[in-house]
Amino acid sequence: MLRRLMAIFVTVAIILGAGWFVMRRSDIGYDRLESMYANTDSRFMPMGGDMRVHYRDVGPRNAPVLVLVHGFSASLHTWEPWVQGLRKDYRVVSLDLPGHGLSRCLDVSETGIPQFVDTIDHVTRELGIAHFTLVGSSMGGHTAWNYALAHPDRLDGLVLVDASGWPKSEEEADASPLVFKLLANPLARSVMKDLDMTGMIRGGLEDSFVDQALVTEEMVQRYAALGRAPCHREAILNLMTGRNGRTEANAGALAAITVPTLILQGEQDNLVPASHAEKFNAAIAGSTLKLYANVGHLPQEEAMDQSLGDMRDFLETQVYAPAEPPEGDEAGVN
Repeated sequence: MLRRLMAIFVTVAIILGAGWFVMRRSDIGYDRLESMYANTDSRFMPMGGDMRVHYRDVGPRNAPVLVLVHGFSASLHTWEPWVQGLRKDYRVVSLDLPGHGLSRCLDVSETGIPQFVDTIDHVTRELGIAHFTLVGSSMGGHTAWNYALAHPDRLDGLVLVDASGWPKSEEEADASPLVFKLLANPLARSVMKDLDMTGMIRGGLEDSFVDQALVTEEMVQRYAALGRAPCHREAILNLMTGRNGRTEANAGALAAITVPTLILQGEQDNLVPASHAEKFNAAIAGSTLKLYANVGHLPQEEAMDQSLGDMRDFLETQVYAPAEPPEGDEAGVN
C-alpha cells in the first residue's frame, strides 16, 4: 500500500512539474518591448547605470503641467485617452513607474510608494518642472497623495482616481478579485512567478471594468508582455510581499493637504471601494468628489468623456482659473 501511495505521489508530482514547465514563460527583452509599445512621444530618462524611466512629455512648453501616474501592474497607456484630450492646452507628462511598463527597475528590494514618490520628484526636476498638478490612478493615487504630503510646495493641484491607501475591512478584503488573493499568498507567489499569467491578467482586467467589451485582447496581451520585462515580475511580487514604508491613509495625515483636490471614483470598483473615495473627500478640506455610476476601477478609460470633462472643469475653475482683475480695472479706472 505504501509503495502504491508513493507511486501516486510521484506521478502527481511529475504531472505538476511538467505542467509548470509547459506554462513557464521567460522574460521579454526591453528592446523588443520598446519596438512594440513605445511611440514617437516616448523618451527615456537615465537613472544611473543602465536604469532608465520611460515617459512621454507632450503639449505646449509654456502651458500648465500635468503629471499622470498609473496604478499597480499597469503603464502610462492607461492615460492615453486623457492625454489626447489635454495635450492641446496643457503640458502633459505621463510616466511608467519603476518595474512597470517600459521603465527599468531601480532597487527591486525598495520597490514601493517611497521609491515612486522619489521617481516622480526626480523626473519632474530633471525636466525643469517647478510646479504641476499630480494625477494618480489606484496605486498611482496612493503615490500621489504621499507626494502631496512630502512635497506640498511643488503641487498646483491633486487628482485622485480610484486611489488606494485606506486599510480594507475584512469584508472588503474578502471581496477582492482572485488574482489579488493569490498574490497575497507567499507560496502562490513563488509558484506563479515564472508562469504564464495571461489568463489571470484577463480576469483581473475584467474585474476592473463594468463594460467587459473594453477588455480587448490587445489590452490583455500588452499587460502580459510588459509584465514579462526583465525584473518586472520580481518588482510586482515585491509590492505584494512587504509594505516598504507604505503609509496607510488616515484623516489626520491627509488633513495636511491644502492644494485643490479632485477625487474621481467608479461606484462599481471591485478593487477600491467607493467608500474610500468618500473618506478621502472627508479628510481633504475643500476637495471635490465625482462618483460615476456603472463604472469600475478605471474611469479614465471606462468613462473617458465624463471623467475628462470633470478634469478639465477642475483645472479651469479651481487650479488654473484666470486671476480676478483688480477692483476698478473693468471700468478702466487706474
